[in-house]
Amino acid sequence: MSTYDSHMNEAAPGNLPLRVDNCSIERALGVVGEKWTFLVLREAFRGVRRFADMQAATGAPRQVLSARLTRLVEEGLLRKVPYREPGQRQRDEYRLTQMGLDLYPTLVALMQWGDRYLSDHEGPAVRITHRGCGAPVEQHFHCAEGHEVSGPREVTPVPGPGIRPRATAPALPGPVSAVPGSPPLASPASAGSA
Repeated sequence: MSTYDSHMNEAAPGNLPLRVDNCSIERALGVVGEKWTFLVLREAFRGVRRFADMQAATGAPRQVLSARLTRLVEEGLLRKVPYREPGQRQRDEYRLTQMGLDLYPTLVALMQWGDRYLSDHEGPAVRITHRGCGAPVEQHFHCAEGHEVSGPREVTPVPGPGIRPRATAPALPGPVSAVPGSPPLASPASAGSA
């Protein structure tokens, strides 16, 4: 067993006092956690805006694509912009909102994970490069002080201002640390009293 595995076993999810009913990950997956949704967003980031072009690019069945576009508009990730080709009826283009644009780093991270672990033996089908210099784009995580964060062993989940513990969550004995050797997690009561 690796050191990482042993740390994660000691800090298993059941041991963390952060089982909440308003989890941001759960809510985000409720909006985008489905294959066709990510493929629609991929194409929107490439500049595809029209239904027929989106369908051709994703291969999504018409009803599925229509449902995904409607949901992304309802959730605020896309907005409809009317257009009319000469001699045709009015139709809508789908453009990314700021909320949708803010998903770009997530989509790139998912793509780079797929490139690393799931690409064909020839390598990834597409690379993301910086338009200004042509260098490959890399993602790095940093804390607010500028320190690079390379993984879950370097972070401590602490209750945020909006935490609402689940009513069914069992009481936990004593302070809990996300990673052995790090300070215990703050309780919701003590998090706001600092």
